Amino acid sequence: MQQRITLKLLPSEAANDAVIQQYAAQSLGLSLTAITGFQVVKRSIDARGRQPWIMLTITAFVNEPFTQRSVKELQLQDVTQATQQVIIVGAGPAGLFAALKLIEQGIKPILLERGKDVRARRRDLAALNKQGIVNSESNYCFGEGGAGTYSDGKLYTRSTKRGDVERILNILVQFGAQEQILYEAHPHIGTNKLPEIITAIREQILQCGGVFLFEQKVTDFLIKENTIYGVKTASGNTFNANAVILATGHSARDIFELLHTKNILIEAKPFALGVRVEHPQSIIDTIQYHCSPGKSRDELLPPASYSLVQQVNDRGVFSFCMCPGGIIAPASTSDGELVVNGWSPSKRNNPFANSGIVTAVEVKDFMQSQKNPSPLSGMYFQQAVERKAFKYGGGKLVAPAQRMVDFTQGKQSASLPDCSYLPGITTAALNEVLPPFVYSSLQQAFIEFGKKMRGYFTNEAVLVATESRTSSPVRIPRDTDTTQHPQIKMLFPCGEGAGYAGGIVSAAMDGERVAENIVALLAV
Repeated sequence: MQQRITLKLLPSEAANDAVIQQYAAQSLGLSLTAITGFQVVKRSIDARGRQPWIMLTITAFVNEPFTQRSVKELQLQDVTQATQQVIIVGAGPAGLFAALKLIEQGIKPILLERGKDVRARRRDLAALNKQGIVNSESNYCFGEGGAGTYSDGKLYTRSTKRGDVERILNILVQFGAQEQILYEAHPHIGTNKLPEIITAIREQILQCGGVFLFEQKVTDFLIKENTIYGVKTASGNTFNANAVILATGHSARDIFELLHTKNILIEAKPFALGVRVEHPQSIIDTIQYHCSPGKSRDELLPPASYSLVQQVNDRGVFSFCMCPGGIIAPASTSDGELVVNGWSPSKRNNPFANSGIVTAVEVKDFMQSQKNPSPLSGMYFQQAVERKAFKYGGGKLVAPAQRMVDFTQGKQSASLPDCSYLPGITTAALNEVLPPFVYSSLQQAFIEFGKKMRGYFTNEAVLVATESRTSSPVRIPRDTDTTQHPQIKMLFPCGEGAGYAGGIVSAAMDGERVAENIVALLAV
């Protein structure tokens, strides 16, 4: 018999399987010998009181043989000779999971990625970090695995109604992710682990007969009688297929411009804009775990994280992509623009904690500022802020920065603390970089955040500009039921770039959903 129970344990107790079995027996009123083993169902931390607790939900095996957790394998087909094929533009989570779903159904995917494979991509990232050299086709946003590959690998999502979260996590485990992601409350893979997983997925797609091509930037769509039948790439190649999935990510501005130029319907949408904030990790640990002065956190507890939200004059300000034990990274995709993001390795063992702190940018905010408003107005507004950040930086992607308290007081910092951002930071007045409504919203929000987290509002924290790629400023519309573009048949906008996802898991689920709809349409 199997029994599901929830235990409240000290970190030291939760780290000891024998102790967990003992508590399970006590909870069920059984002898210890009756518990043959257990599987963890969910693990979270309750740090609301002075003593942090581990909340552990387990399935206890009672008087029956214990079996290890099994991961359901994908039922993939050989699509080498498949008569139906689908072009997937972009090899991020949406594109990769769409490809796997198509292969399950016997359809050949043709993945076209503008960037490089994960191994070659590392060299371009090194040049980006150390020399401030931006390769517009190979960077933190473009390349195999998309923006998620080298930007942390957080797997938490609230989009449970959009698809099967458990299936997505199981697939990631099948391709090499640790089993813990199946039960951690906030699962995380780590930037150092994700490339191997992405490579394994690519190798599986190729083994099944799918096509996977790098440095194939799509520059045109082949359309006849309002139906797309192929694409052209910058290399001069033409690819034909039964359908096209557009999974290009939130930074493929050239794709948005191509759609607009060809009079294919797109829409401006709200997004968010702000800064990346970095504290010493010890400060966040002390706040969240209620550590005594001068005392570090329990080594059995992970580096602490946080989630903050505040309404300022009817505008939301919130934390985004919080990275405990993390690093701030340059996420620019073009010369003359400065964008930052954050990531953590799997161990989250760096001495800093960083998070995007951003405010909502509504359509009316940027439409009013444009001389000739268009569906691309939000994109141009976003780009203008990134160019200002570059202007006020120190060249070679050195970022403009300001201490937190100084920022709220409108005072340029005389000096800056140590920071994980490798290209470096330089003191600047960020009110010269950020739009006035963004700047004033952040000013108030940081003060309020300090009231919610005592110790958060400090000049030991540094604000680095700009955090601007939280989501796409453009939506590519699609039919609610078929996920097909309402104007162009067999064109399927997908994932973050199309405005329908916000992270690895939600993008992967959207990729699967779109693939399922294509299968249904091709079967008719």
